[in-house]
Order: sequence, then C-alpha cells, then structure tokens
Amino acid sequence: MGTPDFSVGTLEAIIKAGHEVCAVVTQPDKPKGRSKQLQFSPVKEAALAHNLEVLQPEKARDPEFVEKLRRYNADVFVVVAFGQILPKEIIEMPKYGCVNVHASLLPKYRGAAPIQYAVIDGCEYSGVTTMQMNEGLDTGDILMVEKLKLDPKETGGSLFDKLAVVGANLLVKTLVGLKEGSVSPIPQKEEDSTYVKMIKKSMGEIDFNKSAVVIERLIRGLNPWPSAFTYLQGKTFKIWEANCLDDVTDAKVDLSTAKNGEIVALRKNSLVIKTGEGYLEALEVQLEGKKRMDAGSFLRGNNIELGTVFGKEE
Repeated sequence: MGTPDFSVGTLEAIIKAGHEVCAVVTQPDKPKGRSKQLQFSPVKEAALAHNLEVLQPEKARDPEFVEKLRRYNADVFVVVAFGQILPKEIIEMPKYGCVNVHASLLPKYRGAAPIQYAVIDGCEYSGVTTMQMNEGLDTGDILMVEKLKLDPKETGGSLFDKLAVVGANLLVKTLVGLKEGSVSPIPQKEEDSTYVKMIKKSMGEIDFNKSAVVIERLIRGLNPWPSAFTYLQGKTFKIWEANCLDDVTDAKVDLSTAKNGEIVALRKNSLVIKTGEGYLEALEVQLEGKKRMDAGSFLRGNNIELGTVFGKEE
C-alpha cells in the first residue's frame, strides 16, 4: 500500500527480494493540469510495469474493499505513504500485521512531513523506522531502525531520495526478521514523541526577522517543494540556495541602521541580505515568471539596488 515516489523503491525491493506481491493498493487516479487528464500514482505505474493487480479504493474502510483484501489471504501488508487511514479490521487482518515504513526516527516526527522538518529543524540525524501499525498516527511498536547523518547542505529533496533507498532496504530486512522471529517489537516512548503537520505553501514565506541560520535551513527543507520565498517589488522572489554569514566586510550600507530583509551587499555571484541575526547570502534565486538561476546571472539581468528591502510592500 503506497502512493508517491517515496513508496516505489520499497515495492521494487520487495519484488527483487523474491516475495510474492498479490496486489498493490494505491490512491485513486487524480486529474492534473489544465486538461484534467487522470494521472496514475507513481506506485500504480510501477505496479503495472510488473503486471501486478492494482486496487484503488476511494475509502480503505469500504466493506467491499475490506472483503476483497481478505480474500488474498496475505501474510503481511506493507504500508509506505499510502495516504489513507486504515481501519482496525485491515490492520489486524494479515498474519504479520501491517508493517509501515516511516521516514523518521520514531517517536520523533510522527505525522505527514518528517523529511522536510528534519532539515528545517537542523537535525544532525534522520532515518527510517519500520513499525507494526496500530490505529494511532505513527504510534505502533518499532520493529527496526536505521539512522542517516544529514549532509550540511541537505535539502528536503536530497534527504527524500536517500531515505527512500534506506527504507526499501530496511523493509526487506524487517520482513526477514518477522518471518524468522528475530525482530522484537519495541513500544514507543510517548514522552519523546513529536508530531509534524503537512507542509503548506504559506510556510515558505521568509521572515527576515529570524536568524540567517533558521532561514537557510527553511530554504533547504522546502527545496524542491514548496520552496522558500519573499517578495521583490511586488513579485514573488524564491531563494533556492544560500549561505549564512556572521559579518559582511564589503557592505556598502550602514549595517547598524539597515533593516531586516535589506540588501547590504551586491557581489559578483551573490546578494547579501540582513536578517534578525547574521546575514543571508543568496546564491540561487528565481523571480516570478523567470527560471531558476544563479544570483550572479540574476543581478546581471536586473537592476537591483543596494538598500532594497525584501518583503510585501506596505
């Protein structure tokens, strides 16, 4: 049971390991773009490529769907970012239960967006947990865990790709452990649990009153979606890559009176912005209606002045 790109690697790993996949469950096809043409989920595309049966229930608790699942007599249900809440009768149906692949070190970062928040919060480590599902939201017993150290320039996208591979391999190990009886479920410590909500586009708006460190992590965490942004002369201005600076020796404005969000230095390949603490050096940017580009190319193609302040115009 899975839907997005993150789930595909696990399906492929299960097949490669020689397990019999009797069916694949994914979200219903959704209309996309102006044409409103129905688009298959990445998991459905992968399943069809392997000639596997695909089920797409509108609601997982639908009695007809529940009975159809029962007829497969599956040993285990593997759940990876499926996107629907499973009822108790499905969770308890297979011999080995429902095994979930979750992209965090549970009980930290239960919920919808653990990958992005690991970057946004500046975690040194993230990882994947395989879990015996229960009726709660990511509250089931831990089966296996694998940690991963984040790169200093880790983005939400790069961590997503890494954890998809880690999760696929860990799930295969977990299935072996369950079959052999060598995996012992460990209850989560509720006192250590944290929840993260779904990412919304509005989260990407940069508050230059915050520190450069916090802003730079937001930029990486929301790359590639929904991206961090501000406003430049009434237009949306995305910042895709940046560095943090403690000081700006080449500033051409008075730093003591500069506003947060103000451009205090224009360099050959970057522009430097004052923040609530430190300075943000923007390296890759995108003005509304234009392509992503390095800041040097942007500056050569646009007349940007020192002292310009980013943000919504009052």
